[in-house]
Order: sequence, then structure tokens, then C-alpha cells
Amino acid sequence: MRQEYKYRANYGTWHWSAIHIIGFVVIAVALVYLYDGGYMLAWFLSLLVALIGLMILSVPRKIVLTDESVEICCVSDMTTIRYDDIASIRIVPQCDMRWFMPIFASIGFLGFYGYFLNLRRLDLVAVYAAKWADFVEITDIFDDKYYVSCDKREELVGIITERLNKTPNDDVQQ
Repeated sequence: MRQEYKYRANYGTWHWSAIHIIGFVVIAVALVYLYDGGYMLAWFLSLLVALIGLMILSVPRKIVLTDESVEICCVSDMTTIRYDDIASIRIVPQCDMRWFMPIFASIGFLGFYGYFLNLRRLDLVAVYAAKWADFVEITDIFDDKYYVSCDKREELVGIITERLNKTPNDDVQQ
């Protein structure tokens, strides 16, 4: 059975995206006036186009639960976590997320995604979120942690927990 949980950005995400775009425009205008255009503006715009392109390609779109795995689908990439590899899953209180610092991540430009450093435990985690709320932590057997946001997080955790508790003999009996 295949189930999908689509990401929906909230007002805060669109607000942060607008702030990023305004910031980029202000820097570009400042470079035009400070350096009369020239190579500084060209370098900045080239870097900006590449950075925005990479960020757009990494935006998370949905979480798909298949019979074998959890798939986190982004625009150009998909992270697959097999149920056999999941060690634990839990709902994360919002107060725990304040200890996250972006390392190689987007913070608000069309979502929150990438690698963050958890300052409380000093470990690197992957975050896939359309908004900075309603988080679920998935830990695999290799001690990698994935944080996903989901509007129906209790349902998501319940279904994954049910599939984790399902034994191979259950398939044979049915």
C-alpha cells in the first residue's frame, strides 16, 4: 500500500523566501553602485544563480510510504530509508528544534532542508521540511537521523511503527 504526505509551506516559509530574495536584490544593487557593475556583480550573479538552482532542486515535495521503505522525494533527488534499516521513529517537540544550526542547508528559502548540526548532541542530521514545525525524527541502524515535517505526523509515525512491528510471517499467513 502506497501513501503520500505532501509538503505544504506555511506563511512563515513564504515570508523567509521573500526576505532571501529581497536580500539578494539589495546585494546586487549595492554591487552595481559600488563597483559600477563589473566583475564583482558578474561573480555574485553567477554564484547566486548556481546557489538558487541547487536550492530549488533540493526542495522537499512529499513523503511516500511504500511497502518496503520511506521515500523522501525532493525536486531532483529521493532519499530512501528501508523499514529494515529504521531503528526508531518519534515525534519531536518543537523546543528541541531550536538547537539546530544550519551547516549545508537552506533556512527558509522555499523550506528548510539540508544538513544541520544539533548543538545539544553535536551530531549532523538531515532535515527535510516545508515549515519549521511538526517534526518527526527517523533514526536508522547506522545512527543517521532524518527530520521530516508532516501535517499528519501522528498518523505517519503510527503507520511506520505498524510496518516496523509487522513480522515477515504476517505476510505468509495472509
